[in-house]
Amino acid sequence: MLAGCGLQPMYAGGGSGAVARGLSDIQVAAIEGRAGWLVRNALVDQLGKGQAGTTPRYRLDVRLDDKLEGFALLSDDTVGRERRTLRARYQLVDLNSDEIVLDATAGSDAGIDVVSSDYATIAAEQAALENLAKDVANRIVTNVALRLRGDTSQ
Repeated sequence: MLAGCGLQPMYAGGGSGAVARGLSDIQVAAIEGRAGWLVRNALVDQLGKGQAGTTPRYRLDVRLDDKLEGFALLSDDTVGRERRTLRARYQLVDLNSDEIVLDATAGSDAGIDVVSSDYATIAAEQAALENLAKDVANRIVTNVALRLRGDTSQ
């Protein structure tokens, strides 16, 4: 019934399908900073492992912008809430031709309550960064998979 309306599963064929093979052919370049380390690890986990000894077909270059801003000033001029924003600009590069196949952005943000305990606030900031890194990596992989699916359906 789905085939009649033109819908096709993105990951048809499971791990041996065209999109899954394309994702495993991506090498993720190093990304600067703690947020970069978190995003890169999440990307590598989601993209899967290429076959040992094979040369990757694509390289994923990512640049991050991680901001932590205070707002919601309280009556004593202290910050009551923070907003952490993680934005990524990424490019998927075909290693055979050095052509940029995909140039896009992804981002996510989180609100953090600032409490009287500095430790609790710092822990909340770190947890927010970890969650944002996973979310941004997921958005990147989804967009790359859509692009690779478009290349294989032609």
